[in-house]
Amino acid sequence: MTFQERKALVAFYLGKTINIKVDRPLGSTHPKHADMIYPVNYGYIPGVCGGDGEELDVYLLGVDKPVDQYSARVIAIIHRRDDVEDKLVASPRGMSFTKEEIAQAVYFQEQYFDSDIEML
Repeated sequence: MTFQERKALVAFYLGKTINIKVDRPLGSTHPKHADMIYPVNYGYIPGVCGGDGEELDVYLLGVDKPVDQYSARVIAIIHRRDDVEDKLVASPRGMSFTKEEIAQAVYFQEQYFDSDIEML
């Protein structure tokens, strides 16, 4: 899948409300990197494939406790130029974040990629 095809795949979700299954809740550690602790809830949209062939990943901002699942609005997309997948960014309805706030919240993981944030 090309970068442009991936962008088109995830662009559909911008502004939509999605149901997220959280498999790495706030405060949990990365399964392969024990030194990486998730400062946000991180999960995926069940049944929706991303660019890596796995389910489409989502950063959930604005929820200050660990959750197992959540319904939230997609407020941004993180396009990774040097990876095979992009990430969605969601937050509770009515809550908004600036591009800088999003970049800061996801920096713990996105610092390792050449990425760009597309917002509503």
